[in-house]
Amino acid sequence: MTSAQYKELGRYTHTRPDIAYIVNHLSQFLYCPTDIHWQVVKRVLRYLSGTRSFGFLFQPSNDLSITAYSDADWAANIDDRKSVVAYCVFLGANLVSWSSKKPTAVARSSTESEYRALDLAASEIVWLKQLLEELHISQSRKPVLWCDNISVGALATNPVFHARTKHIEIDVHFIRDQVLRGVLEVRYVPSTNQLADCLTKSLTHSQFQLLRSKLGVICVPARLRGDVRSKDESDEASTSSNTTMLEDDSNGK
Repeated sequence: MTSAQYKELGRYTHTRPDIAYIVNHLSQFLYCPTDIHWQVVKRVLRYLSGTRSFGFLFQPSNDLSITAYSDADWAANIDDRKSVVAYCVFLGANLVSWSSKKPTAVARSSTESEYRALDLAASEIVWLKQLLEELHISQSRKPVLWCDNISVGALATNPVFHARTKHIEIDVHFIRDQVLRGVLEVRYVPSTNQLADCLTKSLTHSQFQLLRSKLGVICVPARLRGDVRSKDESDEASTSSNTTMLEDDSNGK
């Protein structure tokens, strides 16, 4: 296995957010993958093969409001104690953007790691909102950013700086500025309803399946994936149809 082959797995995260977390973890070993990492890659490929019929089913809607979720797993990496931060952004009922990444700096507290995730999600919301404005698409309500950390939500709406949060003051000011300007609203959501949870950590089978479906990754009906008949069957049907047309023309003459 070469590094180039190893990197190919990243392409699948463009349409499969359900593997974003594990691919983010595997990407930490891009330049020196071992047999152990290759075994994990093969397991991911087997999962993709078993769920090849899964994909996004976008629902038409007049509601184009922006909703986002941000989450973090503080000090998740046992080697360097760096966190995993993630977010997912919905336009109406459809997921349009997501990210799972490992920050370069070590977070000193869970509040700091959660705020890093909140900052990334807020930046994505601002970009998407500006894009919609350029396309002259109005918003029915201001974007809502959900997080499952009460102290982070309080800090975003009423920042009180002290020694433990001074080093993230820029991020706090950015989000606070967006809140004051009415660009977005930060709200609290219980961890059980945190949709970005599957982008930050490993979950149980039932939890993973539940959040996967809530992200919009479902088994797409066969009729939406095109004709599932074999090429020979299609050719035979086409030949039969052409023969019938010729017979009808002959009878008409």
